[in-house]
Amino acid sequence: MPHYLIKKDNIINGFVELSKESGNDTFFHLTKVLRVKINQELDFIDSEKTLYETKIVSITKDKLISKIIKKSFCDRFLNYNICLIQSILMTDAQNLLISNATQSGVKEIYPVISDNTSVKKSTVQNEIKLEKWNKIALGAFEQCQRADIALIHPVMELKDALSKFKKENIIIFAECNQNCDIDESLIDVDKNSKIALVIGPEGGFSKDEFEYFKNQNYKLATLGKLIYKAPNAVVAAVSNIVSRLQKD
Repeated sequence: MPHYLIKKDNIINGFVELSKESGNDTFFHLTKVLRVKINQELDFIDSEKTLYETKIVSITKDKLISKIIKKSFCDRFLNYNICLIQSILMTDAQNLLISNATQSGVKEIYPVISDNTSVKKSTVQNEIKLEKWNKIALGAFEQCQRADIALIHPVMELKDALSKFKKENIIIFAECNQNCDIDESLIDVDKNSKIALVIGPEGGFSKDEFEYFKNQNYKLATLGKLIYKAPNAVVAAVSNIVSRLQKD
């Protein structure tokens, strides 16, 4: 069963209250889309990872009230701060990537412009696009019952995103690149700091970008002989990194 994100203000005297006036999209989704009923059980979660198991006691056109039956800490999150730097894709692929990254446990997403980005910079650097991506991340967060929601940063240039991380904590995934395997790329990683996984666009990184990566001594890792589409490469990259970190 999905859980739904709420604020502390929604918790009043042992009840979760959602109102139409608050502009809460969850109220509309539950009452108009899902058409929930009295006595139906619902799970909610707040920003502090507290999970509330509830049962609906009242529904009106303006308010939904659900009684809290049980509270507990939700531990459905990664123990490592895995971030994603990703070259923006065409609309459908980008939306799928955001969803996949959220479901995989990525903490922060940095959408970037690289040489082979297939969309115009002007079409993605606006609040409307960012708002849509955040809604996709929220939907994935709710469906997979994750405890923490992914933070999506405004669009920036690739080099600007890379500059926000320690060099030893940046792993650039390149198609069939034999520079180093994943195990080698993790030897000097600082597990207590943000770890950036970098995924390129549909056409891959340009020659100039590869030269820049090499000149800066960034780690170029491979996911093996298979070539993945970017949304699937995210899942493969995060899974490979997390499985190895947990073994150490």
